[in-house]
Amino acid sequence: MTAEAPAPARSARGVRIRRLRLHGTDRHYDVNFVDEQTNEPRSLSVIAGAISTGKTAVLEFIDYCLGASEHPRHPEVISKVTAATIEVALSGIPHLIERSVGEPSSHALVRPGRLDDGGGPPTERRPIRPAGNPDSLSSLLLAHCGLEGVLLREAPTQDNSGTDPLSFRDLMWLCFLPNEQVASKNLLFENHVMKKIKLRQVVDVVFDVHDDRAADLGRRVKELETRLARSRATYEAAQQIVEEQRLGSRMELEMALDRAGDDQRAVERALEVLDQRAAAATDFAEELRTRHQAAAAAARRAAALVRDRETQLRRMIPLRAQYADDVAKLTMLGEAHQLFDPLRVRVCPACLAPLGRTVEIEDGSCGLCKNPVAAGMAGLTLGEAAPGRVLADQPDANGASQQHDHEGLNGHRGEPPEPVFDVSTELRATKKRLTELTRFVDDLDAEVRALKENASTTRDAEARAAAEVDNATTRAISPFLAERDALSRRRQEAAAVVQRAQTGLQMISSLERRAGDVSRQETAIKALREELATATNERTDRAAIVRRISDRFAAILEAWKYPKFGDAYLNEELTPFMRNLRYTDASSGGRTLISLAWELAIFEVAWETGAAHPGFLFLDSPQKNLGQTGERDAEFADTVTIADFYKHLHTWLAGPGAGAQIVLADNAPPPEADDDVILRFSRRVDQPPYGLIDDATG
Repeated sequence: MTAEAPAPARSARGVRIRRLRLHGTDRHYDVNFVDEQTNEPRSLSVIAGAISTGKTAVLEFIDYCLGASEHPRHPEVISKVTAATIEVALSGIPHLIERSVGEPSSHALVRPGRLDDGGGPPTERRPIRPAGNPDSLSSLLLAHCGLEGVLLREAPTQDNSGTDPLSFRDLMWLCFLPNEQVASKNLLFENHVMKKIKLRQVVDVVFDVHDDRAADLGRRVKELETRLARSRATYEAAQQIVEEQRLGSRMELEMALDRAGDDQRAVERALEVLDQRAAAATDFAEELRTRHQAAAAAARRAAALVRDRETQLRRMIPLRAQYADDVAKLTMLGEAHQLFDPLRVRVCPACLAPLGRTVEIEDGSCGLCKNPVAAGMAGLTLGEAAPGRVLADQPDANGASQQHDHEGLNGHRGEPPEPVFDVSTELRATKKRLTELTRFVDDLDAEVRALKENASTTRDAEARAAAEVDNATTRAISPFLAERDALSRRRQEAAAVVQRAQTGLQMISSLERRAGDVSRQETAIKALREELATATNERTDRAAIVRRISDRFAAILEAWKYPKFGDAYLNEELTPFMRNLRYTDASSGGRTLISLAWELAIFEVAWETGAAHPGFLFLDSPQKNLGQTGERDAEFADTVTIADFYKHLHTWLAGPGAGAQIVLADNAPPPEADDDVILRFSRRVDQPPYGLIDDATG
């Protein structure tokens, strides 16, 4: 690699990733990119481990918090994660950027501060789209890269072409090389013409070598002036509100907050002491309290017994009435035989003349019809003669013989008669059960009356025991009650002061943030005006920048021992060539090294020249097709060692790249990178962490 003088330290510029936190339903999942000794982002961070454990998801969640449209949607993520927050350093100042997980959110919550700082300035709600909105997340991030207000032409070769605002998403093409782009034949978006054109424009804007630089600087100055005027108006309105509230200065509010906090803690300690003194002063009434507790327990038991017995009584009374009704019905059924059934024939059925005597059984035959009657029948009643009826042949009017059926009125020809139902047994059993039930109900009613008297007695006893406790302790507790009331009022007053001070500090923090935005925009406008004044005289040569990137590209591949190395360069369109062939003609392993070298060359030159690059780079799967993951490219797996890749990173980050940040997701980094590994996922339950969502081990 060509030796170059290191640029002045610019570690505070741009964007640096400090921490990632996934907010779970039960716990948080953190990834820390900060060096514990320096409390600054590590220059090289490696996330290692088995496949399908969440290495790529770490990079994708950070990208999502920086404005990407989608986040990882693995089942364990959807079921356990509700939001994602990154702690980033924007121009050296820690900020928190949070987005919800599930349905991709349309906004991000941004505020200065750190994770676990217990609060801070008010949170800003910044939309994700449109990117050109001055209040968008993209505008905030671009402002810290010195690219706020940049417009890109839709047709770069036409002066009257329409323009689109530069988005931070466009800039991420130079900051994130995802797995699908490694070894891709579409590295420069050759399959998408508009994206290819925009990629070249983004590179030109980052290196400040676009053709209409002066016109663009003029447009940016005008755009920033408009935003500055709006920011000043907002700041002045906020300042007026703060002044009208008469909150005082930040120092006064912080002192009031500290005093109120100390007062709250003192009150809590005084209340604890007061409770101890009150308990000690009323120890003498311990026996009375025990008696009261026993009396209260007895009263509860007596009341429970009353409720139980009353419930039984309410259930037994309807049952007794039902049995009494059954006895009445059975009695009527038994008497119906005597009331309605007997046959009393007093008129001749033929002539309707009164009979001179009662129809009876005479010599085993009916006294009316002279037909024989069954033996054993005591008298003639309706239906009783049926079982013993006889069928006598009697001549009809024509002399023919016919049978007369002398069965009862309820009988049917050819069917046996129905037996008479005897209800006496059932009636006796029902009367017996009714008597027993009546006796039980009477006993239960008497028991309820007794239990009610007992419950009343126990309640009176409890009331007397409570009165004894009150009488014994009132004089001892009264002084403590007054003291407790005074302490409670003091605690409420301190809480009100804390609330007012916290609200005031939030308003002042918001005002200070707006003042910072005004100051930052004024500084950016001043710098742009200075650039505009010298734009025509000190224009950067784009060809020189492309040559420098091309030379770095070739030097990186040479350091990696690219096999049969020769004629490696980038053309004016930044397309990689190797052996005078486009990179698309290289093998899969060759394309892996070419895509990594292309991304690193732009990043390194941008950092060293002070270009408007965010200052961080994500690389996913640097060993793809080199023998560790995916298909093995034997040529490159045998000649290229991944150790050379890491050696190059260490050398550059320790020299010209000091202050930059590189994050890798690598399945199996070499031993030389062990000190750079911040997480190593095992995908084994017995070797935590299992993965990014380390409790999802199914």
